Amino acid sequence: MDIFEKFSKDTRAKEALDAGVYLYFHELQSRQDVEVVMEGKRRIMLGSNNYLGLTTSPEVTDAAMQAIETYGTGCSGSRFLNGTLALHLELERELADFLGKPGVITFSTGFQSNLGIISAVAGRGDYILCDRENHASIYDGCKLSSAKMVRYRHGDMADLERRLQSVPETAGILIVTDGVFSMGGDIAKLPDIVTLARKYGARVMVDDAHGLGVIGRGGRGTASYFGLEDEVDIIMGTFSKSLASLGGYMAASEETAWYVRHNSRPFIFSASIPPSSAAAALAALRHLRAHPELVDRLAHISAYAREGLTARGLAIRPSETPIVPIYTYSPERTLRTAKALYDAGVYVNSVLPPATAPNECLLRTSYMASMTEPLLDEAMDIIRDVLATL
Repeated sequence: MDIFEKFSKDTRAKEALDAGVYLYFHELQSRQDVEVVMEGKRRIMLGSNNYLGLTTSPEVTDAAMQAIETYGTGCSGSRFLNGTLALHLELERELADFLGKPGVITFSTGFQSNLGIISAVAGRGDYILCDRENHASIYDGCKLSSAKMVRYRHGDMADLERRLQSVPETAGILIVTDGVFSMGGDIAKLPDIVTLARKYGARVMVDDAHGLGVIGRGGRGTASYFGLEDEVDIIMGTFSKSLASLGGYMAASEETAWYVRHNSRPFIFSASIPPSSAAAALAALRHLRAHPELVDRLAHISAYAREGLTARGLAIRPSETPIVPIYTYSPERTLRTAKALYDAGVYVNSVLPPATAPNECLLRTSYMASMTEPLLDEAMDIIRDVLATL
């Protein structure tokens, strides 16, 4: 059998393209902002993770350009060898101070962060308890680790406890959960997870990619939101969302950080974050610390969107975050609705199986602190009108 034979059998994307509802790889021709130009037309951006709106901040862009002037465009090596800049260490120190965790490591991407952390911390003979709606990078990190992955039903603490009870007493246990779930926008039941971890001798890791800058004191994330900073063993996050850059991090104890630095293959064998990205993330972090009111503005805008969508008769999935899913139910209706919205000037993300159940498909909308109420009203009116026609 030819290993390439599967290519011709996977027809889903081609079928969507032929039907005129292919929604991916749209060409962005402007900055990532509340309004963008995509394929020659203005679109209101309700599909970005630029939660604090800092991708266009002069402080952030200036810092990135200055870093290129100082350090050049890349490091040409891994952190382990020749690729550690003063910028990387400065960023790690300030993240450690912000998050209240002494050991911080930065990775080249958020996806790579989960691969690198999980595969180093867990190994053969260990068990990883994984929420079913965790991000794909967590699943891949579990596979790379050689530990046994056990999934529990989303947010179901009784099911998590049943799974914990089945783990051999001699095994190491890591419970991994998104802090803010990337598709639904709901927040993990972290107090219950921590209680179960204590009861069964497990460690807790939170993927806070969508929590940093969004919830918690001054945007410090999910552990801060619940006052559980000292109870969470590992916090993972990204720079590509609230911090308007590229890369990721782990925040933990010094001992954990030292171990991962010397045992994480994705960390050791990958080139380090480019100078411009490290400088942009650092500038964005400093901007967030200086302007904690951005987090309050984001919460206000998100609540305004939820209330506005509900008032317009739209079925939304409840959340307390900038991620507000709108139910469209069937895959076909979801694709056609997203395409109609795109044509009408609003960009949203469609969520289809296997990311959802077959009849629980949705449009994932997300919001930024830099948005205005009139712009949101324009977008929500368009969404209402498009959905009414379908």
